[in-house]
Amino acid sequence: MKAIVVTPGKANSVRIAELSQPKIKTNEILIEVIRVGIDGTDREIIDAKYGLAPENEEFLVLGHEALGKIREIGADAKENANNLKEGDIVVPLVRRPDDCSYCQNDMQDMCIKGDYTERGIKGQHGYLSEYFTEIPKYLVKIPKDIEKIAILLEPLSIVEKGIRQGWSIQNRIPWEPKNALVLGLGVIGILGCLVLKAMGIDVYVYSMEDDSNSKVKLIKKVGINYISASKKDMLKLPTLIGRNIDFILEATGNSSVALNAMSLIGINGALCLTSVTGGLNRVTICADCLNLNLVLGNKVIFGTVNANRIDFEKGVKHLQLYNKKHPGLLDKLITNRFKPEEFKKAFENFKDLKAVVEFK
Repeated sequence: MKAIVVTPGKANSVRIAELSQPKIKTNEILIEVIRVGIDGTDREIIDAKYGLAPENEEFLVLGHEALGKIREIGADAKENANNLKEGDIVVPLVRRPDDCSYCQNDMQDMCIKGDYTERGIKGQHGYLSEYFTEIPKYLVKIPKDIEKIAILLEPLSIVEKGIRQGWSIQNRIPWEPKNALVLGLGVIGILGCLVLKAMGIDVYVYSMEDDSNSKVKLIKKVGINYISASKKDMLKLPTLIGRNIDFILEATGNSSVALNAMSLIGINGALCLTSVTGGLNRVTICADCLNLNLVLGNKVIFGTVNANRIDFEKGVKHLQLYNKKHPGLLDKLITNRFKPEEFKKAFENFKDLKAVVEFK
């Protein structure tokens, strides 16, 4: 079978390899891949910024955002298949647990030891191949009405987790947030906008695009407010919005923006950081000003990475909700489709939104 692989630690080693089709163990399910989403993590692995091959292997099959069809279910897997059957469409989770207490309680997204593995990223092959195997526990069934857009579920799960955790943290007070600020207009930012809007919150977005950009037009169609960074200073956002900023979702991939966001949180508000930034970027700040502002305002800053099964399941419901309320809207987030043979184009840094590799 065809697979797109990389030699971790060796820049630009991405290539197509011919591998044997996997044979399932009795507790596993065989999945035929339909499509795989590409994101910044894949590109950074190709650039040798990180990535780890499975033990005793020299290559790593890339891809951690997948949609596939069940082709075969092992005998033992049938007894614990969570109502899965042959022909069902599924999305797999990404992270697999180590032996820490969090992982052993199905909270590998909160792993404290760090010996977890991640499909297509760290220690386990990913999904950019014609087939893969998995145990039922890590597969989420996809309803027919969202099959076309379900490739968005993995990035959406990151949003769902960040919002879930933010609201959980804010149980410290009788919290009734009225507005939210989303920083960045990539896939995570747009999905964050849509989820927050569905929760009845007045949403503002701040990003680099001008008002004529197709992404800006998309969010405005559903009543989301937009402020262009090309026209307005970020630190003036509280004045421009004119209200206490209750919740901020940062999704820019820029550590300087993340740092500045700490100054924007409103009284009793919360900031969720989702960007994974590499490098050694240094900035000068007024540390006393920032500390005083956070302390006197009872403000919260937290980071979030990966997601739990409950976040994938919540994401399914939000995909169904928006697909019904705004037919065709989410389809527009998938902007570039490539065949496996066009893999090099798929990994280019597109200024559009979601690139996918289509196997079927």
